[in-house]
Amino acid sequence: MTKIKFGTDGWRAIIAKDYTVDNVKRVTEGTAKWMKSKGYAKVVIGHDCRFAGEMFAQTATQVFGAHGIEVHLAEGFVSTPMVSLGVVKMQADLGVVITASHNPPSYNGFKLKSKFGGPTIPKEVAEVEAMIPDTHPTELPTLDQLRKDGLLKKVDLEQMYIDHVEANFDMPMIRKSGVKLAYDAMYGAGQTAVKRLLPDSVFLHCDDDPSFKGQAPEPIHRNLTELSNLIKNDATIDAGLANDGDADRIGMYDEDGNFVDSHHILLLLLMYQYKHKNLKGKVVVTFSVTDKMKKMAEMFNCECEVTKIGFKYIAEIMINEDVLVGGEESGGLAVKGHIPERDGIWIGLMILEFMAKTGKSLKGLIADVYEMVGPFSFDRDDLHITNEEKMAAIEMVKGDSIKSFGKYTVQSKETIDGYKFYLSDSEWVMMRPSGTEPVLRVYAQAPTPAGVRSILDAAKATVLSKEPVS
Repeated sequence: MTKIKFGTDGWRAIIAKDYTVDNVKRVTEGTAKWMKSKGYAKVVIGHDCRFAGEMFAQTATQVFGAHGIEVHLAEGFVSTPMVSLGVVKMQADLGVVITASHNPPSYNGFKLKSKFGGPTIPKEVAEVEAMIPDTHPTELPTLDQLRKDGLLKKVDLEQMYIDHVEANFDMPMIRKSGVKLAYDAMYGAGQTAVKRLLPDSVFLHCDDDPSFKGQAPEPIHRNLTELSNLIKNDATIDAGLANDGDADRIGMYDEDGNFVDSHHILLLLLMYQYKHKNLKGKVVVTFSVTDKMKKMAEMFNCECEVTKIGFKYIAEIMINEDVLVGGEESGGLAVKGHIPERDGIWIGLMILEFMAKTGKSLKGLIADVYEMVGPFSFDRDDLHITNEEKMAAIEMVKGDSIKSFGKYTVQSKETIDGYKFYLSDSEWVMMRPSGTEPVLRVYAQAPTPAGVRSILDAAKATVLSKEPVS
């Protein structure tokens, strides 16, 4: 019997090892019992492009149906934001997405979405987790029987999402603006929606391939060199957009093929929402996001709150407060005027709309950001090390023994979620074990890319050193 544990964003496991039909039955059984305990009776289910997603979604449907819960099952693969939006539009009580997001192709997962259209809050996730049984139900109704009983209905969540986009963006203006986009779906669930919304774009990896060609569909630069090179070699392309496997995360490129990370996109969103759309509200970011967001928020007289890592913490605040922009370093961003959910396609459209309305390039808009908060660079190393090395590194940074990383002297330290060491007014390094993978993440910010690389190398050398820290 495998212990099923939800991480920072749902339960994830390797397919055919721990992620099995039997374990999907177990986690769905716990979810169904939790729904019944709350008096909930309606769920929306969708799956992305991962292997056997349809089978796992149908398995979950049967378990919910066995409890008399009405299931609205997505037609074909869909993005996570499509499920979240569907929950709101159909006034359902819960959403379930069969996805492992940006994890390697051998993984699948199980995400829970609240009736508000965003991640289920941590307290409720813990309640579900506590109700997952050690065994799974053996006798389940067939899909045909559930249809006959009115407990299974198919729904076109992608069309619902596209209708919502068309109602909230000036899509004709964006399409006619002359801004040419290159889009990399990373073989993920955003591929058909973007083709329909922006048909004149240049498309990469927009095939239904559950293997993802062996590449984890995470929209970070080292996974997107083909997109970068395409832009560098085609002078007609103005911007690049990439989404992860379930299209809730984003990565972008400027017209020169330079990667635009989430920190810069967050600053652009805050500038666009406040200065150009005249909107106000709170700014909420996770612990690993650049402090430049605090600086810009202060300039706009917006309150800024820093949360633990995980978009669910941002979503919980968005549900209860007026949030203008929210986001995390890993590409999950959200804005006022949409559901409290990270949405890679929606955020990409906002940046394209910003470019179209101002007539500025993405590089030009970033130059405007730098005029306000100063230039900076950011990067992250994912250290695939043994569990013993990871635990030793965490023990090292947890205490007060580290006074420097190579030539960089530690000025102060914060521990909201992980360990963040400030090295100067413009430089910091942070370490945190991944909540979903056997990885130690090391983050750094500095004024230049070379400075970031130097800090990351110094941090790695320090925490993986066998010698005691002096």
